[in-house]
Amino acid sequence: MGVRWTLVCGCEPVLIIKETGEYMMSMTGKRRRKSAERTIVLVATAAAGVILGGVAAQAQQIVVEGNRRVDSDTIRSYVTGTASGSPEEARRNLLSTGLFSDVQVSARGGTTVVRVRENSVIGRVVFEGNKKIEKATLEGVVEAKDRGPLSQAVIAADVDRIRDVYKRSGRGTARVSYRLVDLPNGRTDVVYQIEEGDKTGIREIHFVGNNAYSESTLRGMMTSSEMNFLSFIKTSDVYDPDRIANDLDIIRRYYLKNGYADFRIVNADARYVETPEDAGWVITVTVDEGEQYTVGAVAVDARVPGVDTGALDGEVRAQVGDVYNAEDVEKTLVGVTNEVNRQGYPFAQVRPTGQRDRATHKVSLGFVVEDGPRVYIERINIRGNTRTRDYVIRRELDLGEGDAYNRVLVDRAERRLNGLGFFKKVRFSNEPGSAPDRVVVNIDVEDQPTGSFSVAGGYSTQDGIIGEVSVSESNFLGRGQYVRVAAQGGQYAKGFDFSFTEPYFLGYRLAAGFDAFYKYSDLTRYSRYETTVYGGQLRVGLPITQEFGVTFRYSLYNTELKVPNTIKRPFNDCSIPIPGYTQLNPAGTIDPVSGRNVGGLPAYPNCAFDGEASIALKGSQGSTLTSLAGVTLAYSTLDNLQRPTNGFYGELKPDIAGLGGDSKFFRVTGDARYYKELWEDVVGFVRIQGGHITALDGNPLRITDQFFMGPSLVRGFAPNGLGPRDVGIADARSNAIGGTTYFGGTLEIQFPIWGIPKDLGLKGAVFADAGTLFGYSGSRSFDVNGDGFINGIAPGGLCNYTSFGSNAIKVEPECVNVHDKPTIRSSVGASILWNSPLGPIRFDYAYALTKDEGIQTTFGRVGKDQIQAFRFSGGSRF
Repeated sequence: MGVRWTLVCGCEPVLIIKETGEYMMSMTGKRRRKSAERTIVLVATAAAGVILGGVAAQAQQIVVEGNRRVDSDTIRSYVTGTASGSPEEARRNLLSTGLFSDVQVSARGGTTVVRVRENSVIGRVVFEGNKKIEKATLEGVVEAKDRGPLSQAVIAADVDRIRDVYKRSGRGTARVSYRLVDLPNGRTDVVYQIEEGDKTGIREIHFVGNNAYSESTLRGMMTSSEMNFLSFIKTSDVYDPDRIANDLDIIRRYYLKNGYADFRIVNADARYVETPEDAGWVITVTVDEGEQYTVGAVAVDARVPGVDTGALDGEVRAQVGDVYNAEDVEKTLVGVTNEVNRQGYPFAQVRPTGQRDRATHKVSLGFVVEDGPRVYIERINIRGNTRTRDYVIRRELDLGEGDAYNRVLVDRAERRLNGLGFFKKVRFSNEPGSAPDRVVVNIDVEDQPTGSFSVAGGYSTQDGIIGEVSVSESNFLGRGQYVRVAAQGGQYAKGFDFSFTEPYFLGYRLAAGFDAFYKYSDLTRYSRYETTVYGGQLRVGLPITQEFGVTFRYSLYNTELKVPNTIKRPFNDCSIPIPGYTQLNPAGTIDPVSGRNVGGLPAYPNCAFDGEASIALKGSQGSTLTSLAGVTLAYSTLDNLQRPTNGFYGELKPDIAGLGGDSKFFRVTGDARYYKELWEDVVGFVRIQGGHITALDGNPLRITDQFFMGPSLVRGFAPNGLGPRDVGIADARSNAIGGTTYFGGTLEIQFPIWGIPKDLGLKGAVFADAGTLFGYSGSRSFDVNGDGFINGIAPGGLCNYTSFGSNAIKVEPECVNVHDKPTIRSSVGASILWNSPLGPIRFDYAYALTKDEGIQTTFGRVGKDQIQAFRFSGGSRF
């Protein structure tokens, strides 16, 4: 073995041992071996002395002064660790640590002197004056932290960061400063002082290059809005870059949906403008619309042998002559892809093609089905979901690990996830897998708050002053479930409801849920009774296509009907006299017909002139349990569920009651609505509705099961203001008894109000309504006098209010004289619609053109429809 010492880099000896294949035992035996060992020890001892001496000398050459908490060796390491050995570089390195407020590096003879002034340690970071932005948000922005080093540069940068936060939240004039509070033991509190100032949101939104649609129309599509006199309660005017980007995508899709295949957004510029009088953001969007195209030809080119092209043609949404619609192209791609996969070709790819004829402004659409690369999905990575569970995201995918990779289905999954509302953003990306035919799909998401607490209030002509408190969560426990609890209270109504929905029941795309509810309604202003309804409902919704869905329902609820009978509301005192109020027959009064003593009983008809309820309502008092199963068939092509401008919505709801309970009937109702944008911002609206109910056991229907109609069918009429009525009493408001059949129609045109900014949400409307309710099928005779007999029935079965039977106690007739005519009621009117930040508000003024005038009796004209020209409804959410 050979041994030698080598000085590496001229500073540090390194021991190198080289093998020679032998132990050199041939030199002179053990004596030479011992001599070699002594030599190694001597050389190593000398080298160690050189090393230690060098280190000691080096340590003596750097002197550290002024440090109290930071170790001297730590400071020396920053000096010896410089690449150039420059004192200035050492000084910069020490200052960059944030531990020192001042550093001086100088030479004193052969010694380097490092003099430092240590920063104080931060005791606490405090925020004062922040009311609009939470402390936790500001703590996440500033770099100064509790028990961290105090650095003036860091604090000054934090001030700018806080200003930026306020600027992004719509308060660009916020002032931020700081002060330092010295404490014992070298600690200092940092206090950021904030003057939040007034709100500075989006001052102006401008569009350049738009010709097909006005600036107001494009602004109306955006969720962002300009500042106005409602800015103190709305947040849509706060500048949010992500929201602006989403708004621009909405505009882009709108143009592509309406035939502008060449549309593009050239530039979107956001400038913060500050003047002595005002401050805010000015957003300028430059667009290139291009020309509007129609569909010239549509073809499906199946290049995969064995594919049934006839089935693929049925999935094509675009038709020749239609205005080009990018959404139809997307739906066709998904439909054709799914159909090809169902036929057993998982690797087939569907590729759209389009040839524009700029001279005729037509586009020929093609959908090419061809073999794609045989690439499988090796793995799907979901990242960034801190709250939403993985399976909630995976169930929105139509593919999984091991399936054939299909770009169309991936794009559809991305749209679905973005549409859930659970995430601020969703981004799909791919990366190579472990083999050339494998791909890894990455899904990056960012959770956002999905719960809400709201307080609502308002007023309507039917329910009076109303209020509601509700808590809802659309992503309950990160499971994608919807939960809502709400309580209502008001002048004439109160109640609560609970709703739960699981959108993927049993792992399938079935929306299953249940509801529990309770509602009390005081209808005495329009009729003479009160109702209390409580119960629950089970439901399962099945989407058949993107437009058509089926919901199966089962409801079990109890309806209690009560006729008030107090001094203020004496609506039943002909049957139950109110002591000290109801006028009674004198003692000893003998009925000449029956010969009975009727003294002490109510004097009829005097007791009926203070608002007596119909005998039909009195006979229907009590509880009715309804067990009902039903189906809702719904079809929708609306472009916007909240504010539709184009499209159709229709629903049909057949119901059957009798699976237990008291009610036994079959009922069917339908509602169809069609919207069409006639001109820019002018929307036409047509509605047809109708319903019918019939008893299943041959008995009369209960009054609570029949239809009661008013302004929901024909505006201009009061609640319960039209339909069959009891004409045997003088009180016009007490005699609505319901009907079994109704139908009606509405024509309405909605338009912007000239001179009013569109983002205020105000619209005008003119309308015409027509409809009718008829076919009373309830009981016509009751024993409410308690004598065991039904009186007042004249020959022929008609009610007779002058002749009583021999067994009558002559309090009031116990039969209903029904006035039931299928008269078509109609009205015209005008409305103001306000989609306000406080909620949707509507004012309707209607004039009745045709109505039922009732009949003339000894009590006067009775049975006529009840008119209500003005109707107001509204609510708030804040």
